[in-house]
Amino acid sequence: MRSLGYRIILTVLLAISAVSISFAARADSGTIRISVLKGGWFIGASGGSGVLYFHGRQYRLSIGGLDAGFVFGASQTYLSGRVSNIYQPSDVAGVYGAGGAGAALGTGVRAIVLTNQKGAVLELSGRQTGLMVNADLSGLAISLR
Repeated sequence: MRSLGYRIILTVLLAISAVSISFAARADSGTIRISVLKGGWFIGASGGSGVLYFHGRQYRLSIGGLDAGFVFGASQTYLSGRVSNIYQPSDVAGVYGAGGAGAALGTGVRAIVLTNQKGAVLELSGRQTGLMVNADLSGLAISLR
């Protein structure tokens, strides 16, 4: 009788593990390109646009954000990379937060990894042009157009 209980518990645990693995395996990835214009004097703002490429289709994106801390200057940033852990295009939409410090004079290289509340992960790199000095907390909101 006791071994029957162990078998039932083992079977239930295996079933739960199989369901968990199948849900995790369904998460997909795509590529993304964005262009963001950022400017500020102590408090900064950013805005831009982009494109998500997912399952052979293109989805246009709108980008906006705020920076709080020490922000001075203006810059244009072009980033591209991979978006992972998404099930559908709307999973990219959301708020991404980051803290950091940096400076750009002329043209520089930029790389960042961001995660939103839905678990979407953006791994981006590209170039930044302009004059920008910052030590701030940033919020970036991405939405589908």
